[in-house]
Amino acid sequence: MKIEGTAAIVTGGASGLGNATARALAAKGASVFALDIRVDDAEPVEGVTYLAADVTSEEDVQAAVDTAAGSGSPLRVVVNCAGIGPSTRTVGKTGPHPLDLYRKVIDVNLVGTFNVLRLAAAAMGRSEPLEHGQRGIVINTASIAAYDGQIGQVAYASSKAAVVGMTLPAARDLSSVGVRVMTIAPGIVDTPMLATVSEEFRAGLAAGVPFPKRLALPEEYAQLAVSIVEHDYLNGEVIRMDGALRMAPR
Repeated sequence: MKIEGTAAIVTGGASGLGNATARALAAKGASVFALDIRVDDAEPVEGVTYLAADVTSEEDVQAAVDTAAGSGSPLRVVVNCAGIGPSTRTVGKTGPHPLDLYRKVIDVNLVGTFNVLRLAAAAMGRSEPLEHGQRGIVINTASIAAYDGQIGQVAYASSKAAVVGMTLPAARDLSSVGVRVMTIAPGIVDTPMLATVSEEFRAGLAAGVPFPKRLALPEEYAQLAVSIVEHDYLNGEVIRMDGALRMAPR
């Protein structure tokens, strides 16, 4: 599927994976609508329109989908990058894992992803079909924590494992309207979340990657997302982008 001349939605688009993906899609000629909970400090990018939206809100997401679909270019691409990753053990020194925190992680990472998926796919389904009946693609973001969740990642790993589990049935559901569904499961990516840790800690993380022995770059995630959009036969699958890393317990 050609990206040029389409509209695209990227969640978590103000920073990290989402911002890199928004930039990459805009560079390919898409009109990109980058959603984030806060967009006031987002760096302006040609071809990218920032929209303040909570992915767990039906009203916010529907408004963003309506804006993208009504932009004059058909909505063909959605990349879900919005997510949170607090770390808390199931039972820690202060007691059991707070249930409200667990619910919040599931709500943002899983329910938010599905909320965007369902509303965007509905809009795509009303667009004019391309060759072989294709109307668009939704790319979700999981994590290698879905498979190798570490100590303290019980909520995060649960949410990302559910995103993995959503991939195939969602692709099967949406085959009738010509919308593909794919998931990327990144390893350790050099995003703003790592900006506060020491260089020594970052070096330790990089040393654990079999090859290449470095952290992944947000631009590499974006490159993979663009490749998936353009490869029409990729559907219903999860791709690990992790340098062959398998996470240790901690």
